[in-house]
Amino acid sequence: MIELIVLDVDGTMTNGKIIYSTTGEELKGFCVKDGLAIVTWQKLGKRVAIITGRKSSIVENRANELKIEFLYQKIKNKDEKVEEILEKLNLTWDNVAVIGDDLNDYTMFKKAKYGFAPSDASSYIKDIATHILEKRGGEAAVREMIEHLVKLEGLEEEFVNIWVAK
Repeated sequence: MIELIVLDVDGTMTNGKIIYSTTGEELKGFCVKDGLAIVTWQKLGKRVAIITGRKSSIVENRANELKIEFLYQKIKNKDEKVEEILEKLNLTWDNVAVIGDDLNDYTMFKKAKYGFAPSDASSYIKDIATHILEKRGGEAAVREMIEHLVKLEGLEEEFVNIWVAK
């Protein structure tokens, strides 16, 4: 069973664009559909980690908003950080699905049970991904990954019922 999903940020949770205002403020856009799926995944008792190579207060705000347990920024060796999380949670790479789009995600893809690449990911990542998504980064690619995992794991009814009025 997949117990942990690991999310890259730029190019997966966002479209990969970094926009700066005239005052130097950094802007990013996140997909609300991804957010709802992440929250629902967590309501299933599953874990989420964000591991990104950049540092941004915007990412910290988004992680806090979604109550994401593990947030690591400015990470060069993402697989090493996943190893730390796995040790803490007493899990293995067979319990991990990752989503990423570029070379700094490569080592995670090689180790995780499932590697999901947005449709606009680097060809190097697509070549080793177990799943190439139809969605582009920032356009509900994370949502597509989570829904695919829910189907793979036979959790569709439970996933949907979280939001069905009882």
